[in-house]
Amino acid sequence: MENPFRLDEPDLKARARAIRKRICVMNAHAKNGHTGADMSEVDILVALYFRVMRYRVELPQAPVWHDQFVLSKGHGVGGLYCCFAELGWLADEELSGYLRDGTRLPGHPVRQKLPGYVTVNTGALGHGMPIATGLALAKRRQAPDGGVPGRVFVLTGDGELEEGSNWEAAMAASHFRLDNLVVIVDRNHLQLADATKNIMDPEPLGEKFAAFGMEVHEANGNDPAELSKLMESLDFRNGKPKAVIAQTVKGRGVSFMENVAAWHHKYPNEDELALALKELDHA
Repeated sequence: MENPFRLDEPDLKARARAIRKRICVMNAHAKNGHTGADMSEVDILVALYFRVMRYRVELPQAPVWHDQFVLSKGHGVGGLYCCFAELGWLADEELSGYLRDGTRLPGHPVRQKLPGYVTVNTGALGHGMPIATGLALAKRRQAPDGGVPGRVFVLTGDGELEEGSNWEAAMAASHFRLDNLVVIVDRNHLQLADATKNIMDPEPLGEKFAAFGMEVHEANGNDPAELSKLMESLDFRNGKPKAVIAQTVKGRGVSFMENVAAWHHKYPNEDELALALKELDHA
């Protein structure tokens, strides 16, 4: 089974641009949202959902061979919802209800709200990677003899790696030889209030993952074609879980949002929205 889209490089970039426009409009309408965090992860989501992951969305209870995605940095759910809309899984009108009472689109992923689309509830940082590790282990144990289990892709924030539970999960993933687990770090170098290096410097990040027995790769996280090529080249039978350090820019795609910590949890006002959409239209 393959990805249902298998888009090429120009189409991947076009989808990413469209998702970024949706994010800006949705967050401006809601007067809320983590715009910077949403924008930095877009190309990673596009690479996974439109090129790399093998899945059938009509099968909400994912079988063992079905790839799954976990958004560990749950505050970036706005980007995920807009990706779902671009996939045709959510109507544009539903995005306009983001964060409102009774919505299916709360401020963090909730599986019960979108069963079959959201894999697990996340939000408290440091939970997604341990859950993804358990999912990968279950898929491996349930796979028929000689069969290829589904893969689990989990997206973490770089600030989130301050949570020790991630490193316990890395230790377990290596111990159980979970070569069907891919941990992708949205390495945008910023967290809530400042640069990660000023709050709790994660470097040398690659060496840390390697020390826990993981196979480490680095890529331009804002190039969906490069990311896709990397993930399609991974060896999923070598007994080693994967860590992909995706170098990204917080607020990617809009000049006045890029690399500004304040946009971690900020929405565009009317004038900023117009400027953002104009920039994205000409990107």
